[in-house]
Parts: sequence; structure tokens; C-alpha cells
Amino acid sequence: MCVVGSIEYGNRTVEFDDRILAHIQIVIVRKLRRGESFLVSWKDASETGHGRSSIWMHPAIPLYFKFHGGRSPSVNPVWLAELTLSADSSFGMLITSEQTSP
Repeated sequence: MCVVGSIEYGNRTVEFDDRILAHIQIVIVRKLRRGESFLVSWKDASETGHGRSSIWMHPAIPLYFKFHGGRSPSVNPVWLAELTLSADSSFGMLITSEQTSP
């Protein structure tokens, strides 16, 4: 079952499954804590046209994470490392599904 949470960033709200959101929250907070700006990209859901979207994360822009579920999901260290590596690249963090991780 997919439990959907969201990120509110500037005037934009983006929904993600709580499990994905927990992983990207860790990466985003780590980078912003260091004062680093970076790009975050994902594939859009079919309801929004199957395209791709990106946002520029900057420490000065207010950010709010809203999880639907009350429990924190376990963290997959391999997936977290993959997301972190992509966030540190010149292309920015590409949000991938957990199934693509070894």
C-alpha cells in the first residue's frame, strides 16, 4: 500500500510515497545543512502527464515535509547512498525507485 506524503517548497507541493520521502528527506537535509544548493528531479505520475519535473533546492527557501503515516520507515542504506551520490553530481539528485538499487 502506498502512503503518500508531500514536500512543500516555495509555492509548490509535490507528493511522494512516504518511504521515498523519508529517503530523500535525509539527503536534502544533509545538503541544505551544509549550505549546498542543488537540483532535485523526478518522473511525474501519469496523472500529471508522464513528464519530468525538477526543483532547485536552496537553503534560504522554506521547506516542509509532510508524512501521511505515523511511523518512520526503515532506511535502505544502499538506496540512500545512491540518492546521495546523484545529489552530489552536476546533474543533481534524480529520485529513483528503491527497486533500481542493488
